[in-house]
Parts: sequence; C-alpha cells; structure tokens
Amino acid sequence: MSSALAIGAVSAVLRNLLDNGVVNAGPAIGTIKVTSVAPDMIKLDDPDAPPSLNLFLYRVTPNQGWRNAALPAYNGNGTRESNPPLAINLHYMLTAYGVSDFQAEILLGYGMYVLHERPVLDRAAIRRALNPSPLSSSILPVAFQAVSASDLADQVEAITVTLEPTDTEEMSRLWSAMQAHYRPTATYVVSVVLIEATKPGRAALPVLSRGPVDPATSLDHGVYVEPNLLPPLPTVLAVLPPAQQPAARLGDTVHIDGQHLDGTAVAVSFDHPLLASPLTRPIGVNTDSTGFDLTLPSGTAADDQWPAGIWTVSVELIRPGESLPRTSNVAAMLLAPQPDIAAGPTMTRAAITNALTITLDVHPKVWPSQSARLALGGDVAVSDPRPTVVGTLTFRFGNVPDGPQWVRLTIDGVESLLVDRSITPPAFDPSQMVTVPT
Repeated sequence: MSSALAIGAVSAVLRNLLDNGVVNAGPAIGTIKVTSVAPDMIKLDDPDAPPSLNLFLYRVTPNQGWRNAALPAYNGNGTRESNPPLAINLHYMLTAYGVSDFQAEILLGYGMYVLHERPVLDRAAIRRALNPSPLSSSILPVAFQAVSASDLADQVEAITVTLEPTDTEEMSRLWSAMQAHYRPTATYVVSVVLIEATKPGRAALPVLSRGPVDPATSLDHGVYVEPNLLPPLPTVLAVLPPAQQPAARLGDTVHIDGQHLDGTAVAVSFDHPLLASPLTRPIGVNTDSTGFDLTLPSGTAADDQWPAGIWTVSVELIRPGESLPRTSNVAAMLLAPQPDIAAGPTMTRAAITNALTITLDVHPKVWPSQSARLALGGDVAVSDPRPTVVGTLTFRFGNVPDGPQWVRLTIDGVESLLVDRSITPPAFDPSQMVTVPT
C-alpha cells in the first residue's frame, strides 16, 4: 500500500509525464514550462513568460469500490487489529497558458495526448519519476522525512488516469472559487490511491479445532447439530418479572427464561450503565434447561448498589459434559423504583401561588445523573438536583388539585408499578395513592 505521501507522489508522477512529453517533442512545440500550482498563483501579466501547462489537484473523493472494504478495527483490549487502506480518487485540472494565437489550444491538445497515451501509471514509470524523490524533506513532517514516496509503486491496485467530462456550469464554479481567469482546461480523475497506516496490529492464528479436544485422539468432537429451531448455545430469551408486571422491584423473584441453561457453576450477571462492573448472583446447579427463578436482593445494601433503570442480564455456566464455562447473550430487565408512600410523604403548599412541594422516600436510592419525574394524577414534576446518591427526592408542582391522587415515579424511563396485574381485570394498586392537602 501507499504511504501518506501518495497524493503528492501522484502529482509528481503526472508532472513528470508531461515534462518528458515536452522534452521528447523538442522543437515541435518549443520551450514549455510544466508546473503544478494553484491557478491563481500563475502570473498572466509577464510578457516574457513561456507557454506553460499547469496540473492542479482541485478535488479528492472516496473511491466507491474500496470505501466499504473495512474500517480500523480494535479488539476489546484496545489493541489495533487491522490497517485498512484509505481509498481515494484524485481530480486534476490540466490548464494551458499561451500568449499568442492558438498557442494555448495546441499546448492543451498536446498535454491531453500525453495523458491519453499513458492511461495506466505502471510501476516502472512511477519508480523512475520518483527517483530521486521530488518531495523535499523540508516540507514533510518529521515522521515522514525518512519515508520514500516510491511506496506508491507498491500498492495493490493499479493507478489509472481518465478524462473526466466537466460541464460549463461546474467549470465556471471552479474558476470562480479559485478567483483566477479562465484558460483552456481539461479535467482528469486518477483512481485509485490506497493510503495505508503502518501501525502494529494483531492477526489471529489459524484455527486447529472447533471446540474441546479429546486427549486420546487429539481431535475435536465436530459440529453440534440441533434438529430444531432452538439456539444451540446457552441463551437468555427474557427476564420475566412476577405477576405479568412490565418491571421488577427489589426483593421480587424473576424468572430467567431461555434455552440450554442447565449446568453447574451457574451465575447470573446484572449490568447497569452506572456501575463500573456487573453484579453477580450465584445460582450453583440448575437442572432445568429452559430457565430458573432468581430472587433480587433487598434491604439497605441493595438500595445502594442496585439503581433503578434498564439492566442487562447474562448467564454463565458449565454445561453437562463440558469443562469450560460458557456465557449467554444479554437480555434486558427493567428495575422499577418504589415510592415509599407508607412512610408518609411531606407535602406543603405555597401561601400565594398554592404551588405544591412534595418530598418522599424512594427505593432504591437515586444517583445524581439519573433523571427522576413524579406524576400526581396528570400533573408531572422533575425532581430537584442531587449532588450525591440520595434516598429522598423533592418535587415542585404547580397548583395540583387537592384530594386523592395516583402516584407514578419514573427513574431513567422506568416507571413505578401503579397497576396490579395479578388480578383480572387489572386495577390500580390502592397503595400507590396519596391525599393532596388543600
């Protein structure tokens, strides 16, 4: 692959081709100057200036054939695993300058003829053009001063030069953007330039076995075949709260539903975005392949360690007949907050505005970065900011109607359980009601 100097190297090779074409033509076209600068830097008011050809890179676009090849990849430890190339197309303007009649037209035609005869930049031509390197080390970053631009000749893909049609509207925009006077111009696209990093990476070793190896035969057991549509590995399908509720609460017994969950050393990992590491609950031995029940912790320690919100759950176990542990996929579990209504929330009204302020205890405790909203009937308020983990929240409402109001507390999008779904038909839980004072 090419180095980061590839763009400059391509421009140098193209200018060298035009230079050689002018030299080979000899007296047929006279003294010609070949440059590779921005059009606005060319002096047009010099009567002694010789006719010239100018090659200018005005646009760079991603190559459609290579752009989706890959992206830089890193493993879980942050180690770089691959160096996919940056694949680009280069778009050039070939402009002819002359001071007498037909000079610019003849010169442009000759330059186009030279590029037409070399539609592919072969490796030998690239090496000749870049030896010695035309790129001065004084303009290069220190990291690249020792890098040869001849890396361009070693890339996998060939470099092609193709005439690119440009209509008058686009040509007008180009020259207007460069704030230069228009001269006869042809545009070309050079494809493809592959720039690849040289950072160290890792490559996986060849696979010799597809699982545990039999010590007697030194062979693996082969491919497992499941004659059904069930997943072949330990899989958690859902974490089911009790009583058909949408979320679980601390102290509830949830059911881990799945496939191939039987085995020994069974442990369940609960992970939350606010935790530095997952919380693990050991199960031991499980003989039911379709799942098992697990009781969530409760009490003061659980209030501190188990914030409400969305959790991810996975199971680790050693399956029957195996010696190495396996880890299942992850499934979501909603942990609902519990407003402590039985403890008696504190509610006060403002003397003039009649605005209501309510303070109540909640379980589990709420972390500073968590969002907390309380609904009293149809009125909703956001809690006051919290600098630390707290078990008491304060909400400031407007003029909430007095009398009985249903309570709904929402933490990080998970709402407390207001509806009792253990009965048919479902009904509001009478314990989730407060009486708002007048």
